[in-house]
Amino acid sequence: MRGLDPEAPRARGVRKAVIAAAAVLAALGLSVSACGTGGTGARDEGPALSDSGSARDAAPATSYPAQAPATPDRVDAVRLVRADPGVSTAVKRDLKPCVGDEYPVDVSYGNLTGGSAADVVINVMTCGDAVGVGSYVYREEGDAYKNVFRAEEPPVYAEIDRGDLVITQQVYEKDDSVTYPSGEEVITYHWTATRFTERARTHNDYSKVVGGESAAPTDQ
Repeated sequence: MRGLDPEAPRARGVRKAVIAAAAVLAALGLSVSACGTGGTGARDEGPALSDSGSARDAAPATSYPAQAPATPDRVDAVRLVRADPGVSTAVKRDLKPCVGDEYPVDVSYGNLTGGSAADVVINVMTCGDAVGVGSYVYREEGDAYKNVFRAEEPPVYAEIDRGDLVITQQVYEKDDSVTYPSGEEVITYHWTATRFTERARTHNDYSKVVGGESAAPTDQ
């Protein structure tokens, strides 16, 4: 009979220590992974790609235009409109102060075209009843502003809504007064590459009862 190897117990002890250390490291690894998911495990990571797919086959992430500066540079809206060769002569002729040096223009700044500077939306209106006669969008290019949109079919008004340009044009029928139009067209434009393209259009009809437009009923 062969004698017992005096080194065998030591070797077995070393193997047990290595296995125990590996188990501890594995447990720590699982613990760190669970903490990294925010407490909800692998569900936060989304479904895994199949074996036949790859990262290139996954849907591309949605890209958003760069944010415009929080405090945009103010522009001289009146001078900008008057110097624009794309603005009609009629709008320029009617662009006069209402009281003192106060002009009937509304100016909005926001991110519409994805540029590094804020875009400028200008609405020109009449003094008496504030009817919009022209709406314009200007994009900063270099040291100047370029007109990238205009609408001059009154009544018209332009606004910025979550990165899109929204144009509202009121609709009048033959007997409508300026105060009470029959309805409105709301058109949403989105900047694509180098220009605005129509994204959605909504038509709203107004009630004739509101504002006293309808004749009072007669007794039978």
